[in-house]
Amino acid sequence: MALKRYLIERDIPGIGGMSIVELCGAACASNQAIGKIGNGLHWQHSYVAGDKTFCIYLAENEDDIRRHAELSGIPAGRITEVPLIIDPLTANN
Repeated sequence: MALKRYLIERDIPGIGGMSIVELCGAACASNQAIGKIGNGLHWQHSYVAGDKTFCIYLAENEDDIRRHAELSGIPAGRITEVPLIIDPLTANN
């Protein structure tokens, strides 16, 4: 099955003020959950802004994203599939 790209919006009060050590703990919890789920889930990166994170994952389906949230203890609010990306290079087409 092909992987799809997802944007996960997470409400995490105070995350913008967390130390690197606290963020490291969250990243470790995420990585451990990914290890349990297997090769069908990949965390690309996350943006931390105020009391939210916006995470980009590759997954086979939305259920894997929800399972990751349960296993990691990191809530997944809105999950949006991202079927297309445009950037400045798109103008060259």
